Amino acid sequence: MTTPTIVDQVRQKYAAAATSSLSSAHEGVKAIAEAFGYTPEELASIPAEANLGLSCGNPLAFANLRPGEVVVDLGCGGGLDVLLAAPRVGPTGRAIGIDMTAEMLDRARRNALQVGQGTPPANVEFRLGRIEALPLQDASVDCLISNCVINLAPDKRAVFREMFRVLRPGGRVAVSDIALKRPLPSELAQNLYAYIGCIAGAILIEEYDQGLRAAGFSVVQVIDSKKDLNAYAKVENQAGCCSPVAPDGGLTMVESCCGGPTVQSSVHTDLAELLRRYNVNDYAASVQVYALKP
Repeated sequence: MTTPTIVDQVRQKYAAAATSSLSSAHEGVKAIAEAFGYTPEELASIPAEANLGLSCGNPLAFANLRPGEVVVDLGCGGGLDVLLAAPRVGPTGRAIGIDMTAEMLDRARRNALQVGQGTPPANVEFRLGRIEALPLQDASVDCLISNCVINLAPDKRAVFREMFRVLRPGGRVAVSDIALKRPLPSELAQNLYAYIGCIAGAILIEEYDQGLRAAGFSVVQVIDSKKDLNAYAKVENQAGCCSPVAPDGGLTMVESCCGGPTVQSSVHTDLAELLRRYNVNDYAASVQVYALKP
């Protein structure tokens, strides 16, 4: 898998998700968010279309945001975490979402208009960009959050360096992501659609820790949240980053949120057969990632 192929495929599949009908109006999509830590009250406070069932955690639960801070969401999707963060940092703070998919940003901006009843909140902004090259000034951010996105970046070391660059001294990282407990079988690790589905691009928990420290971070913690990745099965014929559970407990990825119904049937058949032989919980984990810039 070449980097351009990975990036193009990820962008294409998430663009399809952005233009889909996935939202909290679907009970399964709402259930995914709740399974990974969002409260019903949080989900009710923002437009239903901000939640596409793509979460693998809730970074705001441990970000400890304070009024006046600048918080940036890496891979903001439909704006779920940005819109929840904005009231916490208040009018003197800023909540910025960055995404490489124009369709996602369009959706996020529409959701912001709904929140502001026709005018987006003054402290909310969305920017187009890759998380390997953030459109942000040096030392301009207090807190970086992200939700099931860094695993999709081909060059994670570049992402970690960019995170360090844009944080102010004393700034922090609060990220929910997928990481590996042990190496994947080769047929999973080398499969493009397993990569798009947030599994093949994940790195080992130890490598995540080492990568952040190499970028300059201290007080690094990468903690297995023990969340069941099979929670994505709560959406029948739709899914979050992973997908519905096969009868034997593995993941089918037949209807990935990254691809939805646009993925061709041959891909469905091949990937479903591949992942029926594996239970993703044996290899991967939803992790909470915390780090501090000295």
